[in-house]
Amino acid sequence: MTDTTGATTTTGTTEATSTGGTPDSAATPDGAGGPLIPRPSRPAGADRAAELAALFPALHAPQYWAWGRYDARFSTVLPPDELVTNIHLVGFTDGGRVVLCRDDRDHWFLPGGTREHGESVDSCLVRELREEAGARLLGEPVWLGAHRCVTDDPVPYRPWQPHPEKAWLWGWAEVTVDSVPTNPDDGEQVVEVRAADPAEARRLLLSGHEAWWGELIGLAVELRSRPR
Repeated sequence: MTDTTGATTTTGTTEATSTGGTPDSAATPDGAGGPLIPRPSRPAGADRAAELAALFPALHAPQYWAWGRYDARFSTVLPPDELVTNIHLVGFTDGGRVVLCRDDRDHWFLPGGTREHGESVDSCLVRELREEAGARLLGEPVWLGAHRCVTDDPVPYRPWQPHPEKAWLWGWAEVTVDSVPTNPDDGEQVVEVRAADPAEARRLLLSGHEAWWGELIGLAVELRSRPR
């Protein structure tokens, strides 16, 4: 997977000023009277990651997911593929509306789910979109980031999953809803799929979720609006 937030590391001697007015690449003396040695500049993605953390503080704050006894922390730095167990998508239809699903418990959620044994991230996403939303991708997904999770449960949720650490991957993509959910027996039973404007989507999600879910949609809207 590729980190799409621009967190690539660069080094150099070009002077750049930080908010405090100190050059990021300030030189340091090599002993008394020695030549100046340029200090590497900050990673190119560090400023952007800090900006996004400031814009969406609830999403980036430490969390505890009681249902799985997980300590979770969101980062725009993508995890290794082998840690990813769950994939969810902010899917945008025509006009920038967000696809949400409602199950038979009257619970609204973003389509996505658990990766099967040996299943690729892309295959999981395609399958989950079809099962839960009757939707398909119109382009490549853009990964927003992931929650890195650590549990004190003695066994993994499924035997093949990494343990005690795993990651929930979040992305956005252009989609179309062109069929109905297949609703497999072992998944949520979806009774409604709705393409809502982002404000309504946030409101619906927040009726049953913590504040960071709304910020997740906000992050997707923000990054979708920027050049890639």
